[in-house]
Amino acid sequence: MPRTSLSPEAVRAVTARLSDVEQRSPAGRQPVHTCYVPADRVSPSTPADWGAQALAALAGHASDGLGDVLGLAPEIARVVDGRVRAKLAAEPVEDLRIDFEDGYGVRSDAEEDGDAERTALVVRDWLRDGAAPPRFGLRMKSFDTRALRERGIRTLDVFLTALGEAPEGFVITFPKVTSVAQVEVLGDVLDLFGVPLRFEIQVETTRSIVDPEGRLALPRFIEAGRGRVTGLHFGTYDYTAGCGLGAAHQHLAHGACDFARNVMQVSAAGTGVALSDGSTNVLPVGDDVHEGWRTHYRLVRRSLAHGFYQGWDLHPAQLVTRYAAVHAYHLEGVEADARRLRAYASRAGGSVLDEPATAQALSMSFLRALDCGALDEDEIGRATGLTVTELRVLARRE
Repeated sequence: MPRTSLSPEAVRAVTARLSDVEQRSPAGRQPVHTCYVPADRVSPSTPADWGAQALAALAGHASDGLGDVLGLAPEIARVVDGRVRAKLAAEPVEDLRIDFEDGYGVRSDAEEDGDAERTALVVRDWLRDGAAPPRFGLRMKSFDTRALRERGIRTLDVFLTALGEAPEGFVITFPKVTSVAQVEVLGDVLDLFGVPLRFEIQVETTRSIVDPEGRLALPRFIEAGRGRVTGLHFGTYDYTAGCGLGAAHQHLAHGACDFARNVMQVSAAGTGVALSDGSTNVLPVGDDVHEGWRTHYRLVRRSLAHGFYQGWDLHPAQLVTRYAAVHAYHLEGVEADARRLRAYASRAGGSVLDEPATAQALSMSFLRALDCGALDEDEIGRATGLTVTELRVLARRE
């Protein structure tokens, strides 16, 4: 045995005040998008309607495929076209939010009460019929003013009372958060329901990035949520307007948005809180379908390159380029990612020496591709030499 100078007892006494660092990944499947639908427009057929409208847009404006429209390489375009169509037919919406905030606006109390109760019953029908998206929920009003607070809490109460119970996959979106106190109060309100309810914070204000004392706000928001916070969702237009940007510069690719997203990333890293990028209001409609698709595709690819694997979709035709972008991203990267993962798993070395954290990220990427339909289990197995179970272990999902 080699000699040492420190006694184990002395080392334990000195290090006793330290705790193990816990690094958590977001639990389970993360959707690639969230579709926002104003509450008064939500019906039992809404998810299927979005898929049908997306397929109709694809047939009407890209009957020969998306390759030329989006500038895809021919070998990628052939695969993407088929998989986008299959996705739109089988599972067009991965996450749907019934919107009682900006998309819904200010209504009479009777009208909002009615829509809250009616949409809860729609969700019950989805669950009964097996038609619910993998994730769904509602966006309540903000806590900016007393009137908005009271209306938002009442809407939540009416909705949850009519729903009966909060099923798996249900999440609440909390918009325009500006303070720790707002997060704490929402948590206390949710406690009154007596069941575990989760919520995501919309990062739409400058104070949700840097608080009045000059500190980063989001780590304290996440802590104030007491384990209820599941996601941080960026709000493009409220945030850029809050930064004082003119209308022409209010878009996802602006540097002000990059700063906010970087803060979101470092604040959520290792907490298990998922990230979602914002939306574009350049819609693929009318005479501008191709330009709207190209804009959306470019921005989704930019988000993916920056580590944001989810975003908002505001129109059914945006589903076309959401899935085209996500599928092309995974297909284009599969060979290089698989090579690095195989080398890590076999400790074969090579020109790139990866760390465990990189192997975790690569494994997570393949699981995301599986979740959204970009790749299937056989394709992943052939590429990586690993089973899905082994990938989940490397990704720390199990």
